[in-house]
Amino acid sequence: MLIPVVDEEKCIGCGLCTSLCPNVFEIGDDGKSHVKDLKGCEKSDCKAAAESCPVRAIKLVKK
Repeated sequence: MLIPVVDEEKCIGCGLCTSLCPNVFEIGDDGKSHVKDLKGCEKSDCKAAAESCPVRAIKLVKK
């Protein structure tokens, strides 16, 4: 199983991941993307979110 991990140092908080995978990602109080529900990847395309991130802050890693 692949799970998304956000590199918060790279993240610019553009919100693209939250629009593509609202079940998985949210923008936190710090203005950065955070994974809110790993099980959300079952309903969303986390690969598209990772590939669409303009600063490549999202990686999919094996659990």
